[in-house]
Amino acid sequence: MRIIRARLLYTALFALFASACSAEDYETLRNDMVNEVEAMFRDTSGYTDLAGVDPKVKSALKTVPRHEFVPDSMQRNAYLNRPLPIGHSQTISQPYIVALMTDLAEVDEDSVVLEVGTGSGYQAAVLAEIVRHVYTIEIIPELGQTAAEVLKRLDYDNVTTRIGDGYNGWPEEAPFDAILVTAAPDEVPQPLLDQLKTGGRLVIPVGPVGRVQSLRVVRKLEDGEFESRDVLPVGFVPLTRDRE
Repeated sequence: MRIIRARLLYTALFALFASACSAEDYETLRNDMVNEVEAMFRDTSGYTDLAGVDPKVKSALKTVPRHEFVPDSMQRNAYLNRPLPIGHSQTISQPYIVALMTDLAEVDEDSVVLEVGTGSGYQAAVLAEIVRHVYTIEIIPELGQTAAEVLKRLDYDNVTTRIGDGYNGWPEEAPFDAILVTAAPDEVPQPLLDQLKTGGRLVIPVGPVGRVQSLRVVRKLEDGEFESRDVLPVGFVPLTRDRE
């Protein structure tokens, strides 16, 4: 009985918190989050060569309502600079990582971008604030459907979603100015490299689960070859495949 009462009290307190947060409150929390992200950029500049957040990325982080992309039980933590569970053993990425991957992709208002691993939809929304169009693929149907509904409700009409295996990319919409992968394969998928435009960038965590992974940037050169560099040690969920 005490456990039930405690849960009821928690539910009531959370409902009070959620209802008490105004648009201004969320804006303040977002600004605080961006300040933390900027501080992390300075702290990790020795790895990334990025002393600060690109103004386009900073503006996107200040605009996208991250609390809309997390479960109700996580909303009070939505603007903490850390990953949060979204169900199905998946997470919404840490805002710093979202900002870093977006920055490393070097996209602009003319860019067409592929995202592999829609997850909550938050990374797609951040990209959508900057680029012309985002194509995003999610292998877990429940997550993909929920993300699509949230993105539609928030009027991100420059995002196209798909349920499927992102390992093979989205060939009918290729080539892409940038590709971002939000889950880690053991090796860089060749289909994604094939779908990059000349000069395009693939930003991807690489490495086995349970070991140190590396956030890698791969750029397609004029001669069709690729150059890559490992930017930062990271920890991502594995890139799962459709085995059917």
